Amino acid sequence: MKSIFTSLIPNYSLMIKQNSKWWILPMFFGLWAVSVNGQKKLTVSDIYRNSALRPRSVDNVNWMQDGRYYTAQSGADIVQYDVSTGQAVKTILEGSRLNIAFNDYTFSADETKLLLTTDFEPIYRRSYKAVFFVYDLATKALTPLSANGKQSYATFSPDGSKVAFTRNNNLFIKDLASGKEIPVTTTGKPNELIHGSADWVYEEEFSMAKAFEWSPDGSKIAFISFDERKVPEYNMQIWSNALYPTDYRFKYPKAGENNSIVSVSIYELSTAKTTVIELGSETDMYVPRIRWTNIPNTLAVLRLNRLQNKMELLHANATTGKTTRILEENSSTYLEAENFDMAVYLKNGKQFIWASEQSGYKHLYLYNNDGKLVRPITQGEWEVDNFLGVDESTKVPVIYYTSTEVSPLERHFYRIGLDGKNKQRLTQQAGSNRINLSHDFKYYFCYHSSNQMPLNVKLYQVAGNRLIKVLEENQVLQQTAADFRISQKEFFTFKTTDGTLLNGYFIKPPDFDANKRYPVLMHVYGGPGSQQVLNSYASGANDLWHNLLAQNGYLIACVDNRGTGGRGEAFKKVTYARLGKYETEDQIAAAQYLATLPYVDKSRIGIWGWSYGGYMSSLCLLLGNDVFKAAIAVAPVTNWRFYDTIYTERFLQRPQDNPSGYDDYSPVTHADKLKGKFLLIHGTGDDNVHFQNAVALQNALIAANKQFESFYYPDRNHGIYGGITRIHLYQMMTDFILKNL
Repeated sequence: MKSIFTSLIPNYSLMIKQNSKWWILPMFFGLWAVSVNGQKKLTVSDIYRNSALRPRSVDNVNWMQDGRYYTAQSGADIVQYDVSTGQAVKTILEGSRLNIAFNDYTFSADETKLLLTTDFEPIYRRSYKAVFFVYDLATKALTPLSANGKQSYATFSPDGSKVAFTRNNNLFIKDLASGKEIPVTTTGKPNELIHGSADWVYEEEFSMAKAFEWSPDGSKIAFISFDERKVPEYNMQIWSNALYPTDYRFKYPKAGENNSIVSVSIYELSTAKTTVIELGSETDMYVPRIRWTNIPNTLAVLRLNRLQNKMELLHANATTGKTTRILEENSSTYLEAENFDMAVYLKNGKQFIWASEQSGYKHLYLYNNDGKLVRPITQGEWEVDNFLGVDESTKVPVIYYTSTEVSPLERHFYRIGLDGKNKQRLTQQAGSNRINLSHDFKYYFCYHSSNQMPLNVKLYQVAGNRLIKVLEENQVLQQTAADFRISQKEFFTFKTTDGTLLNGYFIKPPDFDANKRYPVLMHVYGGPGSQQVLNSYASGANDLWHNLLAQNGYLIACVDNRGTGGRGEAFKKVTYARLGKYETEDQIAAAQYLATLPYVDKSRIGIWGWSYGGYMSSLCLLLGNDVFKAAIAVAPVTNWRFYDTIYTERFLQRPQDNPSGYDDYSPVTHADKLKGKFLLIHGTGDDNVHFQNAVALQNALIAANKQFESFYYPDRNHGIYGGITRIHLYQMMTDFILKNL
């Protein structure tokens, strides 16, 4: 189904992922600056219009199968590079010769064909539809994938002879040789049945949009179906410029309400037979992942109970649909389905690697295919952040991963034997490292930044950890940052009254004087598993806005409260069943700690946040009304009863199970405690955190006779973007801070 909101607003934007959520940041170009005493001073327009303030990167990198080459999109072309030198060797596709403009591409497994994505149309955070073309590299023939409407999630079969995709809630297969389009399902219907694509809540909270997978030999395709008929509808009015507003209705299960009933099926191409997988009699559960194993004719299915504290790995026989439970995990709090993304079945056909927090920290474990634990692979009081793969070509297979072992504030790249021995750290520079590892495990791109160094991209050979080429150092950004006197993060720690050590950072005015007293604006997100305090370069939009305020005499502070990630299960899950309690206590404690510093004006401490951060800033201003002078809440949850099942029940159980967990720390409950200045901002087209949240808090504040400021953005979604919307938004927030803090 399509969200109408994506077509209402000009979309000059960049999609990024942070804290397991998608955000859309508008991108503008040009140079706008104010010069003060010979120095450039940031303006809100600069933040969104001066491209020199943003880091350059190396994007759309795809490793070739032989490991010797990689490709990258360069303008309208796809260029092939030699890994050993980092030099371009040929242009695979000259985009200027095509009568289309593509924004993404994927190779078939044999690298003889390309799928080109054009006319991209986002729906929600991860879902989209587009017009796909198949390009034959040998014949140079360009063929539309389908003439029957836009498609979603087009994916080559393993042999490259077919492409699967979804459209209008159904799953299709296109035979490239015959041109025949085969419907795998025909019963899909908006707001009723979905085949092969995720429903709204799975997309948002299980980070998935495509819900189908080709079998390794291409003879079958497995898919998830969603029966939404009993899921309540949410209705939003679309204002636009029409004489009458229109209704946009979609299925949204709020906490405690009915979810989709899901099923898993396998379609066999040769017989056109569909086999339904046996998932048991309980339908009030989740199937957040399916994946083909390298065990013949076997599909792995992840089953998760409604409260998300019991997770089961099932192996399904693709012919009969019979399932066998291989592994079960249970928790007194909650389990995270995304850990299954790190699972890998080894080529020996006998074992698999599994990620788990069973030790209190997320680590990798080796299991036999019957579910018997062989050994832990990684161990220690630190977290595996990302599992990058296993090289089975060596005598002892080698695991590659990134982790927090050096510090929760950093991410580093490691290798270790499957036997848990010979661990080696490959990245040495302090900071945050993101790794793109080649398929043959011989080369990797390292995307590194720190509070001292902007993003730099380097190509390495794994053997000897040898640097091959520096692809980007962002020297222009470094000079621009110097011209604008951009301040970088300074890290600090402090202990709360109960002895909990918390991490934080400052962004100080460029002319900071420890003998002066400064007002403080705290920035908070604080949601479960998130992390803001990281050793990375301050070049994002919020970092630049914080610098703008710092240049106007404000001290910016950010603290990761209990419940955030990178520090183990106990620290993260202490907030279970009582969201808002410990997080708010920690942010208030942080403000009280800041108030003791000699250069802080304790009478002028404010706080702001977006989404979960808006929930936090609202609650902090209300419960910490003797500490905080002002707050801004953008798109906040104000009552968890209004939010979706998967996210909310994971942390709070259902409302009928834990009513006090929903009500005790709802900002609506504490509206009568408002003392400081409050600015509440929301988009009326927010399909994620509904505008209803703002209305509920406004009504509670009015009933308590509390004065406040509010602003709504017509038809804008959770990201509040489009055209110059972000400039308008951040200028309003700037003016509010300058006036009230």
